[in-house]
Amino acid sequence: MDWSNVTAEDLIEALREVDWSSPPRPISEFFSRFTLPRSYAKWNSRLKCNLYYYRTNYFIMIVFILGMAFLRRPLAIVAALTTALSIAFLNDSFAGTFSEKITRTVRQFSPHLAAKMRPPLTPVIRGRPSAKRAIHICGRPRWVFVLVFSIVSFILWSVSCGILTVLWAFTIGLLATVIHASFRTPNLKARLNTFREEFRAVWRNYSEL
Repeated sequence: MDWSNVTAEDLIEALREVDWSSPPRPISEFFSRFTLPRSYAKWNSRLKCNLYYYRTNYFIMIVFILGMAFLRRPLAIVAALTTALSIAFLNDSFAGTFSEKITRTVRQFSPHLAAKMRPPLTPVIRGRPSAKRAIHICGRPRWVFVLVFSIVSFILWSVSCGILTVLWAFTIGLLATVIHASFRTPNLKARLNTFREEFRAVWRNYSEL
């Protein structure tokens, strides 16, 4: 795949829709084969490829750095977790999996309540859905959960006085991600057809190229 044709918008859209339930890449693979990019175009293509391919590793690394920064502030750790959840809810796969697991757990104790947590049916016009299916979590629009967890996160950050701490910790996490993605030689698996097909399924502009 020619990653130079993938725009930042396409990459963000793909990361939002792709399945994040897959386990992270092995540590031995994640920290191996570092080389300098030969040009800006090579660096740009490598950065996008690695950000997509090692997405789970980068997410875990950023969360780990945030956790280390708040080791002495338990409340700030809770704030970091709620913030991570509010961001994770923006991913379609995570939101659907989270809703399914919560609904399944509630069904064991209250089937009537679980029935109310089902997402509304998408109207069908002429045999086809009228629009792209909206993501619901426990029967409520996704934005409700994102908003609630964001507000809770903001309150916890304010109470724990850890806003400055999270800023520099998050900056370090992003910087480490960019550095790794810039110098990590793209894995051979990222160039195979199986990986291309995975990205094709979530890259909305692929068919237009």
